[in-house]
Amino acid sequence: MDAGVTLESKINRSDYKILIVDDVMSNVLLLKILLTNEKFQVCTANCGKACIEQARKEHPDLVLLDVMMPDISGFDTAVIMKKDPELKEIPIIFLTALNTPADLVKGFQVGANDFLTKPFNKEELVMRVMQQISLVAAKRIIEKQNAELRATLSNRDKMYSVIAHDLRSPMASIRMVLNLVVQSATPESVGPELYSLLDQANRESEEVHDLLDNLLKWTKSQTGRLNVVTQDLDLNDIIPGVVDIFEMIAATKNIKLNLQHTGGPLVVRADNDMLKTVVRNFMSNAVKFSPEGSTIEIIMSSDGDFAKVSVRDHGVGISADRLGSIFHKGETTYGTGGEEGSGLGLQLCQDFARKNGGDCMVESTEGQGSTFSVTIPLKKD
Repeated sequence: MDAGVTLESKINRSDYKILIVDDVMSNVLLLKILLTNEKFQVCTANCGKACIEQARKEHPDLVLLDVMMPDISGFDTAVIMKKDPELKEIPIIFLTALNTPADLVKGFQVGANDFLTKPFNKEELVMRVMQQISLVAAKRIIEKQNAELRATLSNRDKMYSVIAHDLRSPMASIRMVLNLVVQSATPESVGPELYSLLDQANRESEEVHDLLDNLLKWTKSQTGRLNVVTQDLDLNDIIPGVVDIFEMIAATKNIKLNLQHTGGPLVVRADNDMLKTVVRNFMSNAVKFSPEGSTIEIIMSSDGDFAKVSVRDHGVGISADRLGSIFHKGETTYGTGGEEGSGLGLQLCQDFARKNGGDCMVESTEGQGSTFSVTIPLKKD
């Protein structure tokens, strides 16, 4: 109630136009005087046909519509208005001497927002009019805020896309150079301190490149510019290549990768790039949150109508209170080597999995490790 009163007190009545429709001129004049004195804009019509014409011309915020008119009744006029895309959102208060339950039911069926029974007094008129105008004002505020929010989100997504797109190419070049330098250098040849700095820069360049890649894909997905292109894929052909990419990264923490193959083919119908992105993110997180000298298992299996790829680490694990929101929050986390994670990758994983008809899930025990899995529908024979 307090919110309504506050909104009503802020309404500038002169910004709102009311259309009065009655075939009795004295009623029209009386209502016009009363509403004009209340600072509303007023326009008038004397029949149903004129009401529709005036509504299209004047775009009123509210219609006070007499029920009993000679050409088209108020009820029939309302039916016509509610079928017109240009007029259907205009609220209607019926002016009527009819007050039986059947009349009220019919009025609401044809689109009435309220009734004002003749004869009426000024206080009741103003109260019922202000109730409807307050709703109109609230709707305008919501529509304005929604428009501003859509514009903000659109600008944000454009900014993310530009940042990710423009930075990803030079970052890829930096990453490649650092990879080559670290592979060819040794602590003995460049000194242990410089080698440590190069190794750190190499790992951080990998993380920044992956973040930019995720950011670009996530932005395209959110704006509908990322299409799902499905094809038949055997996981035995796809997953080993993804694991190989992380062999060198895992070796920097002396982590062993253990890929467990299936006994036969696991053919799914999925988008190749999206599937690889999901598994890459799982692998990256597993390495990030695993202690040195540990093992990461990558397990491929079938689960009913789905193929399942699981990445199991024996690292820090996830607390129980975070498990339910791990794919949604996007919070910053830190790995065992101080690696920083944005959480964006896990949001992207679930989005990509669901776009391919599957899903992501996690099992974890704090202090013991985590298993992240993605399911993808198996190809039907």
